[in-house]
Amino acid sequence: MQGANRSAVAEFILVGFSTFPHLQLMFFLLFLLMYLFTLLGNLLIMATIWSERSLHTPMYLFLCALSISEILYTLAIIPRMLADLLSTHRSIAFLACASQMFFSFTFGFTHSFLLTVMGYDRYVAICHPLHYNVLMSPRGCACLVAWSWVGGCVMGLVVTVAIFHLTFCGPNEVHHFACHVPPLLKLACGEDVPVVAKGVGLVCITALLGCFLLILLSYTFIVAAILRISSAEGRHKAFSTCASHLTVVIVHYGFASVIYLKPKGPQSLEGDTLMGITYTVLTPFLSPIIFSLRNKELKVTMKKTFLSKLYPEKI
Repeated sequence: MQGANRSAVAEFILVGFSTFPHLQLMFFLLFLLMYLFTLLGNLLIMATIWSERSLHTPMYLFLCALSISEILYTLAIIPRMLADLLSTHRSIAFLACASQMFFSFTFGFTHSFLLTVMGYDRYVAICHPLHYNVLMSPRGCACLVAWSWVGGCVMGLVVTVAIFHLTFCGPNEVHHFACHVPPLLKLACGEDVPVVAKGVGLVCITALLGCFLLILLSYTFIVAAILRISSAEGRHKAFSTCASHLTVVIVHYGFASVIYLKPKGPQSLEGDTLMGITYTVLTPFLSPIIFSLRNKELKVTMKKTFLSKLYPEKI
């Protein structure tokens, strides 16, 4: 990358939570516990789905893929953030910063694409139940998952190449706990910075908005189909299969909109760092809780599977 070769910056300093020196130990313990719970929750979901044949269905295949993307997304950011909370040396090499951005955007967008695929799966299951086995065949599901990962990888590559093609002349202090686009753009110099900033913003917002609108369209048809069901029990059963996915979508896009669509204030550097936590730590922390508690079939199977391992004589 020609711009990277011209750059005068060999490393960046992640300012992160150094502006809150008295709270760093508390932040470390809190984020560590949330991160471990996120890993454990997603691993439990994956283990339950793999071990229980009754869950070998498209909906749970997509949930398994979602858990993998969530684990990898948090792995790209949180361990480094935790290490920086205990360290006074917060520098990150130029290539390491580019790698972190690539992987965080790849897994982040893969997560969004998989949520969209899960919305389509619920649409087919409720609106076209007779064609479900044909439309959501094992090969079709594998293709949808594969294209979600490919799409995430393309988004990660486009954003990372665009940002790190810019010239960084110094200073090198990134006012964030990770290599995030807005604080890096503030450090770039050259006439093409505004064009790149607008281009990257347009690509990311278009992809996220496109996913959100497709999910919204799916649920418009789903709600219309549910309202046509005559019995209250039938309507409740149909909606219960969507409740966990819909809740995660609301949390996912709710926090994303707060971060990316909020007005930019001149004094918001510390605020941006704290707001970044909601999307990086809090959303992945809540996701396995929502799927475990609001998906009745998964909750019952998890209890049965792991209680049988702990207390085999009682099962």
